[in-house]
Order: sequence, then structure tokens, then C-alpha cells
Amino acid sequence: MLNILKNKKKFFIVFFIVLFIDTIVKINLPIWPYRYVSKPPVIGLLFLYYYYNNSASKSNFSWTMIALLCFVVADFLIIDHENIYLLVISLVIYSVGKLFLCFRFSHRSDFRVRRLIPFSIVIFIFTVGLVRYIYEDLGNFFLPALISYFISLLLCQFAFLRKGVVDEKSYLFVFVGVLCYMLSEGIMVIKTFKTDVPYQDFSIMFFYATGLYLIVHGIITEKVIEPKSPF
Repeated sequence: MLNILKNKKKFFIVFFIVLFIDTIVKINLPIWPYRYVSKPPVIGLLFLYYYYNNSASKSNFSWTMIALLCFVVADFLIIDHENIYLLVISLVIYSVGKLFLCFRFSHRSDFRVRRLIPFSIVIFIFTVGLVRYIYEDLGNFFLPALISYFISLLLCQFAFLRKGVVDEKSYLFVFVGVLCYMLSEGIMVIKTFKTDVPYQDFSIMFFYATGLYLIVHGIITEKVIEPKSPF
């Protein structure tokens, strides 16, 4: 097992086999007890994958481990998403996990504000459109959902600002992973509060798990670019 966790190609295959099995279970079998068995290993594998392959500083290691632990716990709670209390608690824990990823992606390097403005405008338009579409159906969940998605936007901006600070491959892995995660969130919100979406059961889990895999893989392979000396 340790050999698989430390081999990136083997882990890729094993991870998506486990994800495929969980997706089949989600679509075809009752929640209890099957999803309580098939779902936790998906993000649990990512937790172990990071643990055995990280080369980060102590603080960055801690931020990522806590974030992944939050996702593991929230995943378990949200299996029964029709339970309002579990849904709210899972949203809170997901938000905490995303905050810790924001801490992980933060850096002290300078960045150009002009580069951030067009990106922020696009994300803002997307968010306004989504909120406007589901606003009337959110009810008492409006504030928790808004806070959770705001943190996702923050995470997306932090991932975007890694450009030029880390190597291109790591940057793309993480940024595409965050976009996949946000897409999964958007589908989940529409499904839960508004209406059904085509292939929703497959799409939610696939984009969510793939997004987190890309984020973790991007972090593991990260190479920090040394700033050029002005002299």
C-alpha cells in the first residue's frame, strides 16, 4: 500500500478506481450502509497521499493536513444531506477546510493588481449569476451558502495568485483543481436548493474529488520560483 501511495502514477490509477466505485455506489445503491463504506476512502486516500509525499515546511504541511481532515469529516457528514443539521455542520467544516487551503496558498511575493482585476470580474459575474438563480430557494440557507461560496472565491483568488511564484505545472494543477471544486459546489447547490441537473450524481462527486486530487498533486509537486535579484 505504501508503495502505491508513494508512486504518483499508481496512485492516480488506484484513486480513480476508488472514485469510480463510489460513483457507482452513489448512483445505484441506497445511502445506508453502502456510501458510508465507499465514500470516506476517496478523500482518505488523498490525505495519505499528501502525508507520504509532502516536502513542505511545517506550517504549510499543517495547513494542508488540517484542510484534508476537514474534507474527510465533512464528506462523511454530508452523505445524509437531507438532514438539515448535518448539512449545515458539513458546510461549516468545508468552509474551514477551504480557509486552511487559503492559508496554504498565501505567499509574501508581490503581484500585479492589474492581472487580478479581469479575473475577479469574471468570477464576480459568475457568482452573481449563480446567487440570482437560486436566491429565492435558499431560504434560511442564504447566509451559510453565501459565506461558503465567498470562501471558495477567496480560495480561487489565492490559487490564481500563485502564478509566477511556483512552477507552471503546479500552478495549473492547483488552479484547475480549484475550478473543478467550485463547479462541483455550484452543481451541488443547484441540485439541493433549486432543481435537478443532468448527470448530477456523477458530476458532483467526479468534479469534487478530481478537483481535490489536482490540488493535492499540485501541492506535492510544487517548486517555488526564486525571485530574481535586482542586482
